[in-house]
Amino acid sequence: MNISQNILNNILSNFEKRNMKGYFVENIPQLVKLIKELVPENSIVGCGDSITLEEAGIYSIFRNGNFFFLDKYKKDLTKEEKREIYIKNFSADTFISGTNAITEDGKIFNIDGNGSRIAPIIYGPKQVIIVVGINKIVPDLGHAVLRARQTAAPLDAVRLGKTTPCAKLGYCIDCHHPERICNSFVTIEGQFTKNRIKVIIINKNIGF
Repeated sequence: MNISQNILNNILSNFEKRNMKGYFVENIPQLVKLIKELVPENSIVGCGDSITLEEAGIYSIFRNGNFFFLDKYKKDLTKEEKREIYIKNFSADTFISGTNAITEDGKIFNIDGNGSRIAPIIYGPKQVIIVVGINKIVPDLGHAVLRARQTAAPLDAVRLGKTTPCAKLGYCIDCHHPERICNSFVTIEGQFTKNRIKVIIINKNIGF
């Protein structure tokens, strides 16, 4: 384990205090097993953009299983069809996503371009599952913002084929470019509905 047991226990305990449920798995097979336990078959599943989920092969669980998967990655989707999927995500039984960072005191931090990922995390789906590698654990909110802006966002801009300064420079200069993807900065500090948000930490450097 690349993080101490004390830090891990502290994070899981702090999620509990914030009305969220934390899990820890050692590897991808354990992650897949847990997700299958948490998400009932024949339920509606939405997803957010996530390299973590892609690298772990999680999308294929819902594409190939007995689920009603709101697949935003279908080929040749029009802009309006993709928007319809985003709206349907609010009524999903489960919304699954990655995140930019989690803090040792149990906060979840995300930067989003159009809000289609963070909006259903905040409200709508009956259950939200967030999968995060140990590389995204940071001490506090300041480090979470720094990580998201200077590590995750530039890499994501490159992945999305943006022409923003960060895609060229490899770091954020707080631009006002029309293709800027750092438009919404959202911190989840707790939930009204106990355990609606479930965070699965995998003992692996995965995603960015």
